[in-house]
Parts: sequence; C-alpha cells; structure tokens
Amino acid sequence: MDIKNAQQEVDNWIKNHGVRYFNELTNMAQLTEEVGEVARIIARRYGEQSEKESDKNKDLGEELADVMFVVLCLANQTGIDLQSAFDKKLDIKTKRDHDRHHNNDKLK
Repeated sequence: MDIKNAQQEVDNWIKNHGVRYFNELTNMAQLTEEVGEVARIIARRYGEQSEKESDKNKDLGEELADVMFVVLCLANQTGIDLQSAFDKKLDIKTKRDHDRHHNNDKLK
C-alpha cells in the first residue's frame, strides 16, 4: 500500500469508526505519546536500560504503526499529500546526501 492509499484508509476508518478527527493539537499530543512509547521500547530493548518485565511483550511494530496512524491523521486534517511530500523529500535527500554518507568514516 502506498502512502496515498494509507491516507485514504485512515480517512475511511475515521468516517466509519471514529466520530471525527481529534483536533490538530490533540493529535500532536497523541503523536508525542506514541513516539514516547517507541522510544521506551528502543531504549530498553536495544539501549543500555534494562527492560522491565511489563515491557517485554510490547510490540515495536504495533507502536510504530500507532505513530504512522497519527501522522496520517495529521496529514489528512491539514490537507497534506504525504505521498508527494515524501517523494519530494526522498529526492532532496538523495541529491544532497548521495556521497555524504559514503564519505563518512564513522559509518565504515
């Protein structure tokens, strides 16, 4: 599924299962909360913090999907074509960073 279709799927879900989109500030707060949950899993599972027993069954993929869902909501409610924005950003990064990372001794 491409991003444009994902945006449409989220919009359909909101129309069929939600009452309406939360306002942009509420969704921004939700996004922050979801990113925090991703950070907690990463820090404890892959970082130096010990993983609490209650965190061991947390699904990183599910948490990343939560982040994606809220990002798609924000794009929909602010009129952003995220597919177009992503394609443009990838093109910019490709041109700007083509040699940058290959010449980074820290990555060798």
